[in-house]
Amino acid sequence: MTSPTQPHGLGAISTNQGTRADTSSGGRPKHPKWLRVKLINNPKIHSTRAIMREHGLNTVCEEAACPNLSNCWSQRHATFLIMGDICTRACAFCNIDTGRPRALDPEEPERVARAVIKLGLRHVVITSVDRDDLGDGGARHFARVIEAIRKQALTTDSEESVTTIEVLTPDFRHKESALETVLLEKPDVFNHNLETVPSLYPAIRPGARYFHSLRLLQRAKEIDPGIFTKSGLMLGLGETRNEVLQVMDDLISANVDFLTLGQYLQPTNKHAKVRHFVPPESFDRLRQVALAKGFLHVASSPLTRSSYHADEEFMKLQAARHGLGR
Repeated sequence: MTSPTQPHGLGAISTNQGTRADTSSGGRPKHPKWLRVKLINNPKIHSTRAIMREHGLNTVCEEAACPNLSNCWSQRHATFLIMGDICTRACAFCNIDTGRPRALDPEEPERVARAVIKLGLRHVVITSVDRDDLGDGGARHFARVIEAIRKQALTTDSEESVTTIEVLTPDFRHKESALETVLLEKPDVFNHNLETVPSLYPAIRPGARYFHSLRLLQRAKEIDPGIFTKSGLMLGLGETRNEVLQVMDDLISANVDFLTLGQYLQPTNKHAKVRHFVPPESFDRLRQVALAKGFLHVASSPLTRSSYHADEEFMKLQAARHGLGR
């Protein structure tokens, strides 16, 4: 991993070297000005939280300490975290607790569906903790959530469901037919994040394998050629420019439609350190490079996260496909 005292290759995307993270104090580094988020005070934030608590649901917004929470919740957008709030893996970047998960709640799919209707969501993102303890990795539970949302929307609207569904799944490693189980329910977007470059997997994502995750995305498109596929990377962990560009090429080879790029932010002192703060102009240049490589759509900014403005990004994705006739 690159030393925090040395320039970082990723900064070469821009004419400047960005901001190296100062970790000399041993704690989390101070954020540069472009990462300082203005908190929003809006009654909808409280009502969104109330709806989640009323239905006994978890959100990745809270569990992962997302910096965009107040922005999204002020618009009544929230990303549902299913299958509990305890993960079987211990990724170095993630703020979700690791341990022995509880048994699946068979009523959770219906509660998610009711909350989706109450929030008035037209596009919903469903993600989960890793559940290596389950024979199918939780694939059938994902499928039941999709099914419940579609049924609830039909009941409410008395016409074809207009709620589009995006799933952000684990890698289902060693879980035969898990991907097929999820895709059988026809989500509109299949998202699985590579998270970082291959050289950093042993330190950052030790329970996963880069090429397994890449193949999962490729297989999703092979199984359902009409589905939108999506993946994301965090920047600032010590990756180089060439490594990021190689991951883009790998994703293009896997026929991935949508790429998200955002700045990694260290949740606590126990997590992987930020090695570099990538400036907004470098994210802009990366977006242009990615589009030139052939992605249908790219969201790239310091505060971009997988489900940030997912409804708007989905409409842009649809428009891009329509415009290209793909």
